[in-house]
Amino acid sequence: MKKITIFLLSLCLSINGFAQKFTSKIAPLAGEKWYGAYTAKAYCNTPLKDITFLPYAANEKKKDLRIDNRGNQAAPLLTSNKGRYVWSNEPFVFEFVNGNLIISSDFEQVQVVATSGKTLRDAYVGAKDKYFPASGKTLNPLMYKMPQYNTWIELGTNQNQKDLLKYTNDVLKNGFPSGVFMIDDGWAKHYGNFEFDPSTFPDPKGMMDTIHAKGFKVMLWLTPFISPDSREFKQVSKLKGLVLEKNTNKPAIIKWWNGYSACIDFTKPEAVNWLRTNLKNLQTRYGIDGYKFDAADFDFYQEWTEGKAPYPNKSTNTTGPIQTELFNKFGAEFDFNEFRAGWKNGNQPIAQRLQDKQYSWEDLKLLVPDMLSAGLIGQPYTCPDMIGGGLLSNFENIDYAKFDQELMVRSAQTQAMMPMMQFSVAPWRVLDKKHLDIVRNAALLHAKMGEYIYELAQKTAKEGEPIVRHLEYAFPNQGFESCDDQFMLGEKYLVTPMIEKGTERQVRLPKGTWIDELGNKFEGGKTIKISVPLERLPYFKAP
Repeated sequence: MKKITIFLLSLCLSINGFAQKFTSKIAPLAGEKWYGAYTAKAYCNTPLKDITFLPYAANEKKKDLRIDNRGNQAAPLLTSNKGRYVWSNEPFVFEFVNGNLIISSDFEQVQVVATSGKTLRDAYVGAKDKYFPASGKTLNPLMYKMPQYNTWIELGTNQNQKDLLKYTNDVLKNGFPSGVFMIDDGWAKHYGNFEFDPSTFPDPKGMMDTIHAKGFKVMLWLTPFISPDSREFKQVSKLKGLVLEKNTNKPAIIKWWNGYSACIDFTKPEAVNWLRTNLKNLQTRYGIDGYKFDAADFDFYQEWTEGKAPYPNKSTNTTGPIQTELFNKFGAEFDFNEFRAGWKNGNQPIAQRLQDKQYSWEDLKLLVPDMLSAGLIGQPYTCPDMIGGGLLSNFENIDYAKFDQELMVRSAQTQAMMPMMQFSVAPWRVLDKKHLDIVRNAALLHAKMGEYIYELAQKTAKEGEPIVRHLEYAFPNQGFESCDDQFMLGEKYLVTPMIEKGTERQVRLPKGTWIDELGNKFEGGKTIKISVPLERLPYFKAP
């Protein structure tokens, strides 16, 4: 009887939103290192000295997966280099205290799982086989095979037909290959509207036909937000498809980076069908190929759905992680898609882009670590932000006498052998001929590698393993636990980009014989120093 009473009390507490909290303490094995949970190491503008790089240190501050996705992808997954992993279907809070992994959950006693193996790969494979297996699907081949071009840096919110057509013309005029063309924020009349603004797009169908004829596929930017004084607001409100203020029937007017808007509730099928119908109509009318799905960060929903309490019980579905997860699932219906915020959905056909970064050498240092982290939480189809960074302010009113052209070159080279490569600032606007030629060669290298990269994507769709791989994942127990300035592209290429100013770097070679892109042969199992002149992206072919 006592047990039944306790169970009923627990059930009542859960129903009323006061879920019990469970704490797990996981002691480390000898030499054990942990990875996972987040893609992004930090928010934009975080000083490098304050950034948490993987693997996690013996002492790490609390990190709350219930309310924080760090502006990027997150998953309730931690993996260790000793073949163990942690997974929960719900978000949790975790920290490291003197090497102990401490996990707090509102829903369960989170357990560590020991696989039959002893490596980071064993841990990842064990987790993905059970919780996010290979989907059998991937994105459209062009997402991998050719560069992408996003109009944000060049046009900002002044998206217009004349300048969009000029951008596509300039791509080809400057010898860059055509690829995916993304029209960013400002093409529609207001948020939640699905008509091109006639004042800036007098002939959207003609524009689309022209862009397609140049060999591009076209994606449109959108968010789940809807302007609150619009016709669309009334439509979705009538469908009861908007996120509501806590404990009311009033649509929440949420603050985000572009103001205050209502927001689609993706737990409501009527609202999802409304959005789907509008997006399909755009494709039919204008030939739109896909969509860049922006926003849906956890914290946007926080104030309205839970007040100060970070995460509700499972019966409340208007929280950040759930909305983000469902937004991702919806976007996966389109084979041209891109997201910047994600939750779970491991190994689904979703292109996840790294969060916007500054035009700085410090932020360049984050590209490889973040791409490695994306692979370790089940996000293999990831794009490493816009080349040079995605912050508009970095490219306005440029002092060309002081503009660091070397940084743009190294940014492009770092991306050239990643699953996707995306331009935004027009290289021909900010670079002289010497530096522009090198950046163009990086784009052409990506196109040259495109077939191989797409083969990796197809293999990942069948097997579920990362495309960009941590060296500890690929070569366990060789001392690569903290190596995050080089990466494996599949099983074939070791890529070692220059992420610091200069023309020399050290490369750590795994055991075996390696041949660099210049034809030089090296015996592995040691660290070598190489010369990296500006025009060189060094990479090595696996033994």
